Amino acid sequence: MSTDRKSVSLVLGSGGARGLAHIGIIHWLEENGYEIKSISGCSMGALIGGIYAAGKLDTYVQWVRSITKLDIITLLDLSWGKGGLVKGDKIINTLVDLVGDQKIEDLPVSFTAVAVDIKAEKEIWINKGRLFDAIRASMSLPLFFTPFDYHGTLLIDGGVLNPVPIAPTFGDNTDLTIAVNLGGPPTEIDDQAGKPENPQLQDSFIHQNINRFIKNLQQSAMSTGRKDWDVYDVAMQAFEAMQSTIARQKLAAYPPDLTIEIARNACRTLEFDRADEMIKLGYAKAKQAGLS
Repeated sequence: MSTDRKSVSLVLGSGGARGLAHIGIIHWLEENGYEIKSISGCSMGALIGGIYAAGKLDTYVQWVRSITKLDIITLLDLSWGKGGLVKGDKIINTLVDLVGDQKIEDLPVSFTAVAVDIKAEKEIWINKGRLFDAIRASMSLPLFFTPFDYHGTLLIDGGVLNPVPIAPTFGDNTDLTIAVNLGGPPTEIDDQAGKPENPQLQDSFIHQNINRFIKNLQQSAMSTGRKDWDVYDVAMQAFEAMQSTIARQKLAAYPPDLTIEIARNACRTLEFDRADEMIKLGYAKAKQAGLS
C-alpha cells in the first residue's frame, strides 16, 4: 500500500491508561506519511485526540512520561458528594495549563468527542465549543468521575454506549478510516512486567486511596470483615467487559478500513505511570497493522 500522504480519519477508543497507546499509533502514522485529518474519540481517546488536534501532543507526552503514582494521587480531587469519586477539576486545569484553553472549531484537525446523555440514553457528539469541556464530558467514567454538566445536561463517559465511535467519521472525505479498540482480547502477560521492584507499591498509592474513600461510603461492607475484591476493581472489570462487547458489535456493524486492537489487560485503568510502555506498545501495534 502506498503511503503517499494518505489522509486518515482516526477513531480513538476508550480504555483509561491503555489510551496512551493512541500516542504511539499517531507517532507511527505521522512517521510513515499518513495525514490525520479527522479524529473521533471518547474518554481517553477524546483526551489524546483533542490534544493532538490542538497541536500539543509532544508537550503532553513529555508531561505524561514523567508522571509517578504519587503525581496521579495529587491530581485526584475527591468528591464527597454524589455521582463519582473524583471531581476532575485538578486534572482538567493541569491539562489546560499544559495545552492551552482552545475551542474545537479553531483546531487545525477536525475533532469530535463522544459523551453520553445518561438521562436521555443517547450519544452526544461534541464538535464545537471549549475543547476541555468536551474532553471532560467524554471522560466522565461512571463511579470514578462525577458527571459533567454540559450546558445543563449531565454527561458521562462516551464509552458507555460507544467505546469506538466510528459514526462521527462517516461524512469524512478521507482515504482511510482507522479505528483503535482498547478492549481487545486479553493476552498472556508476564506477571512481573511493568511492576515496581517492591510489589506492595502497586497498590500503595492509587488503589489504597480510592479504596479508603469507597470504604467510608460502604460501612456495611466494612462490617463483614471480609477481604473480597474491592468495589472499584469489580466495577472497572464489569465496565470493561461491557465496553468490549459493545465495541465488537459496533466494529462488526460499521467496519473501518483497519482496526488496531490493544489487549484490555495491557495495563490497568489508572496506570498512567506506565506511559512509556503503552506508547511503545501502540507504536508496535501500528507497525504490525500492515499499513506500510
